[in-house]
Amino acid sequence: MDPFKRDRRKRRPFRFLGIDDDFFESFFDEKLLEDLERMAEEIFRMLSNAEPGKPIVRGFKLTIDENGRPRLEEFGNKAIETPEGSMVAEEREPLTDVIEGKDDVAITVEIPGVEKEDIDLEVTEDTVEIKVNNPKRKYHKLIELPCKVKPKTAKATYRNGVLDIVIKRKERKKEGEAYHVSIK
Repeated sequence: MDPFKRDRRKRRPFRFLGIDDDFFESFFDEKLLEDLERMAEEIFRMLSNAEPGKPIVRGFKLTIDENGRPRLEEFGNKAIETPEGSMVAEEREPLTDVIEGKDDVAITVEIPGVEKEDIDLEVTEDTVEIKVNNPKRKYHKLIELPCKVKPKTAKATYRNGVLDIVIKRKERKKEGEAYHVSIK
């Protein structure tokens, strides 16, 4: 039996805070609590098989969606399951923010430790894909956009480890090609 698997009975996780558990249980549903527990188990497995001297970056961003429910987004190294156990992937998924505006979509991506020339950015009307593959750092993120955009209008800047991308919204639906975007 996996030592990281535990009894999945419903717990009262907020009782120790002296706060009404019913409020938190209605906000933090069972799936979210299971996701957090799964992430913790994954982190412990990664640590138990980590290569000395190689950092492990793993975290999550918790936001509230348009319906008032929590939304969990993971970032950092991913675990790779092998017959020998979990290993830490060299490639990291960066922390990302996507903000849908009236006229455009703004994306902020944290990818420290690389040069702008190392960043490969591809934009379609539905997605943005970011890849970095250099000897020191490897990043990859495929972002599903909240609306259709005009790929040719994409503008990107990279300063102090932060990649900012702004893309104009598309008014009509039409299949498009991917365009390579140069970073300033």
